[in-house]
Amino acid sequence: MKKKYQLYLLYSSIFLIFLGISLVIPVLPSIMNELNISGAGVGYLTAAFAFTQLIFSPFTGRAADKFGRKIIIVLGLFIFAFSELLFGLGQSIEVLFVSRMLGGLAGACIMPAVTAFIVDLTTDKNRARSLGFMTAAINFGFIIGPGVGGVLAEVGTRLPFFVAAALGLLAAFGAIFMLSEPKKITEVAADKTEVTTSNFKRLFTPIFFIAFLVIFISSFGLAAFESFFSLYFDRKLGFTPTDIAIAITGGAMIGAFAQIFLFERLTRSYGELNIIRVSIIYTAVLVFAITFLESYWSVMAVAFIIFIGFDLIRPSVTTFLSHIAGNNQGFAGGMNSFFTSLANVVGPVIAGILFDMNLDFPYYFSAAVLVIGFFITVFFWRDPRNA
Repeated sequence: MKKKYQLYLLYSSIFLIFLGISLVIPVLPSIMNELNISGAGVGYLTAAFAFTQLIFSPFTGRAADKFGRKIIIVLGLFIFAFSELLFGLGQSIEVLFVSRMLGGLAGACIMPAVTAFIVDLTTDKNRARSLGFMTAAINFGFIIGPGVGGVLAEVGTRLPFFVAAALGLLAAFGAIFMLSEPKKITEVAADKTEVTTSNFKRLFTPIFFIAFLVIFISSFGLAAFESFFSLYFDRKLGFTPTDIAIAITGGAMIGAFAQIFLFERLTRSYGELNIIRVSIIYTAVLVFAITFLESYWSVMAVAFIIFIGFDLIRPSVTTFLSHIAGNNQGFAGGMNSFFTSLANVVGPVIAGILFDMNLDFPYYFSAAVLVIGFFITVFFWRDPRNA
């Protein structure tokens, strides 16, 4: 098969997977209420996915080098399909935990292998464009997934999980019959997320430490906020799966618009650090303010614009790191991924414990963490390019 068609198939597979992941979001509160799962339980479930992916990514990355990209992708797609089916059938929290951990394992298989597959199929000239299309496929799946899930939930609360499983199987069989193992020209960079001795020393150099701290804090704040968004408004305002789908889809679309059409212009005019500072405090204010809202439309209005801040922070930090990392691009990218994953493990757990104390506590905590991040960027972070 021609390389471009294989790339299209990889983009389609990634799109289907992230569509499947996100279309279940609107119905999670219904499942949680049905099984009487606490806020802490929701936090642990969310963290189980991220923790499993964090632990297994270095090993699956090496496996893709040793056994081939295709087999690891196919294996990951089948595991994903089974995990979604298991979640849809699950009647106990233990089964749901197994499902989420399998989902994390699937993510650990798919992402490094697909990234390496794309790198193997492309040249230096068109690689950035191809990887950009992969990111676009991920974002597009996330954007439309909750909307599709909200519609499916009107038929049955378990239906989105079964549809996600079917999408995973469709992608798996497509990969089996249509992908051809590429000629390897690079090794998967997943193992660079490990904190080795040399990386640990480099981590604490001023040029990197503050950047990674901001990555952790902003990702932590997002994880604490986002993991309980659907459950929070289900409990507080009685949002239906359709309401949750509208809020998340609308916010994701506006956030994607900001990334595509505003990010480059803003960074060119004001620089990455200023964008990070403004985005963090903007997000902190809105996270705090949303706890005081009582009407449907006021919540929708804030939900639509709050993700602009989150969606500008991460690319700003990533771009900043790419400029200052020099010959340490692999280290910078690996640590970026490591601290993001670590925040995705810790954030939901703490937020879940706080949620059981008071519905608003996770959002107060998220806002406080973001404010701390803001002060760090203002008083301790300097751009070495301006020194």
